[in-house]
Amino acid sequence: MPVLPGAEPFRHEGGEVGVLLCHGFTGSPQSLRPWAQYLAARGLTVALPLLPGHGTRWQDMQVTGWQDWYAEVDRELRALRERCASVFVAGLSMGGALALRLAAKHGDAVSGVVVVNPANRMHGVAQHALPVLRHLLPATKGIASDIAKPLSSELGYDKVPLHAAHSLRTFFRLTDGDLPQVTQPLLLLRSPQDHVVPPADSARILGRVSSTDVTEILLEQSYHVATLDHDADRIFAESVAFIGRLAPGSVGEPEPGLGKEGTAAGG
Repeated sequence: MPVLPGAEPFRHEGGEVGVLLCHGFTGSPQSLRPWAQYLAARGLTVALPLLPGHGTRWQDMQVTGWQDWYAEVDRELRALRERCASVFVAGLSMGGALALRLAAKHGDAVSGVVVVNPANRMHGVAQHALPVLRHLLPATKGIASDIAKPLSSELGYDKVPLHAAHSLRTFFRLTDGDLPQVTQPLLLLRSPQDHVVPPADSARILGRVSSTDVTEILLEQSYHVATLDHDADRIFAESVAFIGRLAPGSVGEPEPGLGKEGTAAGG
């Protein structure tokens, strides 16, 4: 299936500091593209891959699982490490869980972690019903576009494929076990009004990581997809400040012509 317009991956060759951005479950690079463009415009090397099964139709996700999604970001991280002196990982929702597992598994190869409304576990009936329900129903109602800002929308599936959701459940359990291995500086930004991921997920992540350099920021004006919401500019600015503090001299002034749709996009 062709990739939906706007869901294409984004890559930009910048300086010697790289940033890997990971999008969320049933979402696409569209939800993080403005963030990627902001980072690219300030001279950073940026990779924002399209995860397998995403960005086409929800049926394509039914034959993918967490191993496929994690393998994709793991490859991107290794490629950035060959190109850059230091690399940061970042993500939204499930992408935050992917970023945290990369940090746990790659150790010193990751210089810092930025997560926005990171997901850590399934909640409610889903966590118990999925093993059986996935054999009875192919999909359930989608979770995309939880955004407070008028006229802002997320390019994501309108259904959640249940085989993929069951795999995500397994991934959350694995990643939760890995959290004590996360020692890198951590910037966690979360929305108190999030209708997809409850605050308990961020609280558990903060309570289990071994990082000593930890910053938590509340995004009071945004819902789950905060990277497309009222607090988007704050997320972008705080992440650049975080990277600049840990990698002095890596962030420059915005480059003319960069940071606009299409100027640094590519497959």
